[in-house]
Amino acid sequence: MTGPRIITIGVYGFSEAEFFAKLQAAHVDCFCDVRQRRGVRGSEYAFANSQRLQARLAQMGIRYVHLKELAPSPELRQTQYAADKQTKTGKRDRSVLDPAFASAYRAAHLTDFSPQAFVASLREPSGRDAKVVALFCVERAPEACHRSLIADALAQAGLEVQHIR
Repeated sequence: MTGPRIITIGVYGFSEAEFFAKLQAAHVDCFCDVRQRRGVRGSEYAFANSQRLQARLAQMGIRYVHLKELAPSPELRQTQYAADKQTKTGKRDRSVLDPAFASAYRAAHLTDFSPQAFVASLREPSGRDAKVVALFCVERAPEACHRSLIADALAQAGLEVQHIR
């Protein structure tokens, strides 16, 4: 499948300047927010709260798309939180997804996922296709976030995927 290059990025571990520099260096032109709740706790990450984030991306000429349908439901997130509690791992310290969460996420969100429809949905109203698409959530490590599961599905369809760390 031909289509845009996909990058994934989280916010934890980046300063505001570093975060936006990474997007710019990757030549991102379409930013896909795959969070359900589009806020981040902590003043150091206030730039990733929805309104501020959208304003900064607009200044950079990067289109913002909220893909809430790819966000895990609160119930599904509880599966991961329970695993984190059992292993005494904080959300900001998680390095991998719980297998039960990953399996449930794939069943709920990726069973009928069409990479072709995903790519087509990112076409601008002008008809221009996205060239570099960022999948965004908060976790530092892509392996600790559902964005990696989406990226895997896109990679299996033949799209180039790069995880920005």
